[in-house]
Amino acid sequence: MAIYIYLRVSTSAQDTQNQLHGIQQYCRERGIQADKVIEDTASGSVAWTSRKIGELLSSADKGDVLLVAEVSRLARSTLQVLEILKLSSERQVSVVIVKSGLTFDNSMQSKITATVLGLAAEIERDFISMRTTEALAKRKASGKQLGRPKGALAKSYKLDGRRTEIERYQKLGINQTAIAKLVGVSRPTLRIWLGRQTIT
Repeated sequence: MAIYIYLRVSTSAQDTQNQLHGIQQYCRERGIQADKVIEDTASGSVAWTSRKIGELLSSADKGDVLLVAEVSRLARSTLQVLEILKLSSERQVSVVIVKSGLTFDNSMQSKITATVLGLAAEIERDFISMRTTEALAKRKASGKQLGRPKGALAKSYKLDGRRTEIERYQKLGINQTAIAKLVGVSRPTLRIWLGRQTIT
């Protein structure tokens, strides 16, 4: 079993020492010896699957533990946090949120907390959908054309920007139904997109 300390800042100029200090104090109080400290300074625009957190979870072994200062240090949105917790659960890697004292493993408490996060993610999706609908209605009211001209082929598709993420999930052996949930689309949408790719 390996214990990792994960520190994330949005730019290299930001200091990780406050995060590290809090986690190290947590370890001292419990007699824990961390095996490795991982600092992630990649831009927030980079998908979490392409960041160090994605690399870590894809290579971690069953029983490994990930220590993070706050849940917001895992990712920038509730949706991304939920994806990370889901993958860690599937890999049987425990995630400990030091500041709040939460541990995400296979316990009932973890499942309940993850369910609440799932609800929060659903609410977040609803808000995004609402803002999109309102923006489209505003464009339509101003007489602007919505969508591409009839008969024109799309130059890109909704999931094109998540290709690397989907490929990573497939390499981990995650089924299409689970992948569709992780990337926020229906399974038919994912299957149609896969049919247009070289991914099988």
